[in-house]
Amino acid sequence: MSLIVDRRGALALGLGATASVSLGGIGAPAFAANDANDVIQKFTSGKKPTESLVKLDIPEIAENGATVPMTVSVESPMTEQSYVKELLVLADENPRATVATFRFSPLGGVAEVNTRIRLGGTQHVIAIAKMNDDSVHMASKPIKVTVGGCGG
Repeated sequence: MSLIVDRRGALALGLGATASVSLGGIGAPAFAANDANDVIQKFTSGKKPTESLVKLDIPEIAENGATVPMTVSVESPMTEQSYVKELLVLADENPRATVATFRFSPLGGVAEVNTRIRLGGTQHVIAIAKMNDDSVHMASKPIKVTVGGCGG
């Protein structure tokens, strides 16, 4: 079967597709709801993290949310008896909360990561560490994302 479309037909198809995309979103959110609480519950197995051991080094004001420098470190001897298993970094207002997950072993010697993350706007960044004894520790910091670095 062959389909031949003239200029008017192509225009009608294009307008129809545009209308279906724009009207299809009525009543539905543009992005998925932030899932930070669900991700935290799953990662911690329902345990409440203590605010200890984790250090989150990130600027209080980010001039560009597309590339925010961040360092997360966890106080741990990183021995077979005591080490960080996983580190979860979340942004509580991004459409998807999980920014990154890092896995460690005692052979690494240190539990620290340096990277750049993307933030969709002003929000809290949360780092949660899961230790080999399944205890969980965290740090959180509010980050203000500005446009052009004007602080507003």
